[in-house]
Amino acid sequence: MRNEEDILEISNINTFDILFEDEYYIAIYKPAKLLVHRSSIDRHETQFVLQILRDQIGQYIYPIHRLDKPTSGVLLFAKSSDAAHLCQQLIQQQAITKEYLAIVRGHPTSCFIAHSVKAQKDKYHQKELLPDSIKKAETTLQLLATTEIDNHIDARYPFSRYALVALQPHTGRRHQLRYHMKHIASPIIGDPKYGKAPHNRYFAAQLNYNRLYLTASLLMFIHPFTQNKITIKGQADHHFQQAATLCGFNSVLNHYFEHDQPAIRPKDASLIHHKHNKIEAS
Repeated sequence: MRNEEDILEISNINTFDILFEDEYYIAIYKPAKLLVHRSSIDRHETQFVLQILRDQIGQYIYPIHRLDKPTSGVLLFAKSSDAAHLCQQLIQQQAITKEYLAIVRGHPTSCFIAHSVKAQKDKYHQKELLPDSIKKAETTLQLLATTEIDNHIDARYPFSRYALVALQPHTGRRHQLRYHMKHIASPIIGDPKYGKAPHNRYFAAQLNYNRLYLTASLLMFIHPFTQNKITIKGQADHHFQQAATLCGFNSVLNHYFEHDQPAIRPKDASLIHHKHNKIEAS
């Protein structure tokens, strides 16, 4: 259910910050709580990234990938169907690096998560899922920072633990990162479906704002037309910064966005994959 603050926040969006643009592609920063395009899941919504961006730049655009409504961050579009097709091929070949930042419960170790994800049903699509709806899903996690806060959310513990993590999905399943973090008992703060309500309420009360603390922070790929290496870094919006401040993650977060590099580089991922920090489906 949308509240009045969310409705007002979304209705005031009429332009986006452009992170990258050339004659073939455009990348923008998508705010949290905004749909990329029309969806039967949220039939009441009237504001969409596609519509707003088309009006902003005055031309038709083609989505290359998606971000869930509650997720903020880097979102890439093509300016032609041919450009979209070439970039979607890169995604299918796992030739595009996608990286996300998340604030999570607990102190997870850097690890490689291999845990299948089931296709998600919603209230408008209640048909029986097919057997092949169980899909292989893989994610690399790197721990960036940790904290303990004296908030006594759980009476069993004197402190609550939180962490800032970088996540690289190697497959593109719906809710993959959110589900994988739940699977390793470190759900993302603000996640109403997979998270822990007491921790979500604590952050909402402290920050006077309710959102999922997951942001698409980086895209990196070889440009299909120019063959140049393209690195697109996002930004930490005001609310993500506030949550980082609450946890004492500011310096790590700011350092991350000051450099055009992923937190998880190929050599780091290789070490994580081969140091037996692998979490299989259970």
